[in-house]
Amino acid sequence: MYAVIKTGGKQYRVQPGDVVVVEKLDGDAGAAISFNEVLMLGGDKGVTVGAPVVEGATVAATLIETRKGEKIKIFKKIRRQGYRRTNGHRQMESVLQITGIEGAGETAKWDGTVNLITKAEINARARGLAPRVEAAPAEEAPKAKKAPAKKAKATEA
Repeated sequence: MYAVIKTGGKQYRVQPGDVVVVEKLDGDAGAAISFNEVLMLGGDKGVTVGAPVVEGATVAATLIETRKGEKIKIFKKIRRQGYRRTNGHRQMESVLQITGIEGAGETAKWDGTVNLITKAEINARARGLAPRVEAAPAEEAPKAKKAPAKKAKATEA
């Protein structure tokens, strides 16, 4: 099952389990977010198109992080006049994990767990700059048995 939602003036096609980067939304990491502006639903029963939204349809998501986007450079120049201006901008954006879709008599849930590790932390780990978080050892594996020692052959002379 999939849905087309509208947020931040843009439309996104989402499925349960997708990670989506959208315009900045209010909330802390781990907060549950619900989208009521569902423009279209698609599933086993066919496609349902809203006019303009599908009544009673919702998309549930979990906010993973709010971060700054890619840097955009703005450069202005007028030829032969000595006029040059450079500026930059980084738009705030939110990263969401889609956890469920409901509407048009169908329901789709995502069975996985939401991992709240930020992209900056993933990048730092990849470069070896952040400490690795190791899982606690559940039970130590049994130690391998040592091979029996070889017997020295006695030579008869």
